[in-house]
Amino acid sequence: MNRYVVLYLATLIVMVPIDFLFLGVVAKGFFAAQVGDMLGEIRPAPAILFYLLYVVGILIFVSASATATWRSTLLYGALFGLFCYATFELTSLSLLKHWTWPVVIVDVAWGSFVTALSSTLGLTIANWITPKIERFIVVDADTNGVIPGRE
Repeated sequence: MNRYVVLYLATLIVMVPIDFLFLGVVAKGFFAAQVGDMLGEIRPAPAILFYLLYVVGILIFVSASATATWRSTLLYGALFGLFCYATFELTSLSLLKHWTWPVVIVDVAWGSFVTALSSTLGLTIANWITPKIERFIVVDADTNGVIPGRE
């Protein structure tokens, strides 16, 4: 299995539950109190599209390089999260009547944290799993496609 696929899936699997926990439980009351009149029901298609695309961005700009380390991924993940979430939050603050500075601060801090954590754990998991998968999948050409010990 390709390292990028493992890295993508690991990052996605780490990020989604953590973000859902934060948004749906930890910070739900805060956001409702701050901008509650603007919140509606979650629409699954845009939410799914966000996570699928955002993780692609994490790989491209943060963790996919062969030279990526947990330290570089932690730093660049935090910065990527900061820039992405700040873009949304500051645009919202400039255009939406009920958007507030506390929402901007909390969400940008969260975006930096969750992106740093997800990208770093995704990289760590991928670096641990990928060699195991590759060892399992490698087929010696001399065996005619049969993995030794699995005839």
